Amino acid sequence: MIRMNRAPFVLTLLLAPAAWPQQQSGSAPAPAAVAQPAEQANIQVNVNEVIVPVTVTDQKGRFVSNFTANDFRVFDEGKPQRIEFFSHDQKQPVVIGFLLDMSNNTRIHWKRYQESIKEMVWNLLPGDKKYTGYLITYADDAELAVNTTWDGDKITDQIDKVKPGGGSALFDAIYMACTRREPVQGEPYEPRRVLIIVGDGHDSASKKSFEEVLEIAQRNLVTIYGISTQAYGFGNPSQDVLERLASETGGKVEYPLQNIYKDTVAGTYFCNPSDEGCYSYTVGTGGYEAAISKSIINSIGSISADISTQYVLRYIPSLAPGDPQPVYRHIRVDVNIPDVIIRARKGYFPASLPGGANAQELSSR
Repeated sequence: MIRMNRAPFVLTLLLAPAAWPQQQSGSAPAPAAVAQPAEQANIQVNVNEVIVPVTVTDQKGRFVSNFTANDFRVFDEGKPQRIEFFSHDQKQPVVIGFLLDMSNNTRIHWKRYQESIKEMVWNLLPGDKKYTGYLITYADDAELAVNTTWDGDKITDQIDKVKPGGGSALFDAIYMACTRREPVQGEPYEPRRVLIIVGDGHDSASKKSFEEVLEIAQRNLVTIYGISTQAYGFGNPSQDVLERLASETGGKVEYPLQNIYKDTVAGTYFCNPSDEGCYSYTVGTGGYEAAISKSIINSIGSISADISTQYVLRYIPSLAPGDPQPVYRHIRVDVNIPDVIIRARKGYFPASLPGGANAQELSSR
């Protein structure tokens, strides 16, 4: 019988420090990526062993927590692969990039997000050096506000100082996360790489394009999550940007401001959504503020839980002589149980981004 666990949304209980015993089947840990000084602007990995973080949930979004390595099947370009490494230890080592949208679009709800983001940082970076992170803010330009550190207070102190205003250079921020910050010894295997984007997906100021940053994220084996700042009732032509970044890399997007009224009945006396909200949650009232705060906390808790409960698979691509060598290789992950939802990266590039010219170009801006 599969045991279903609903991830808790109480952030202080989500990510308490723990040790990480490794379960391994048949191989030594993958070779570590050597850390380089940040000014070299090269955070790359030559892929001879592919890491695939996997999230499995039931149809109601509850995490399925008791699979073993034998329950998974990995296909590379349609061919089954031998899983060399498997782990489902909670609170695995990660390096997390917090990318914050400081454009004008964030102004209206910034104070609400500000405190919740700080809580997320403290819980994901609890003071153990196996958990590291960095902060990139973006408005008219992307800025590495705090370089890679295990000290969450350095990041939260900076979050207290920033104020929204200007355009949105989201794509440059993603590119910077993959090229300009200080790497950690062992990336991208232990720790694995995660980006959390807090923004609406809109870009109005980047020199880089969407396709460029999606490719460099895939080359760097990062998993991208999004916490959308899109307000209720507003259209967002850039919504698919966050969705595609997350889908292609194995992450997901949360929409806390779209879920305020999900537990009410639209069209009734208690909820008739309008520009001012609804009877239960009228803008400016305590009920409205509490509903927004709860929804933001729940969304941040959901992503924090996702990061800490993933299965991690690694395999060395098994290729027969004469097999075609596509530049981008497609991955599919299956399990032997029906009616579950699997999220994992859709593919990878077998070689790192060649050279460092593009990274140096961004660093000289």
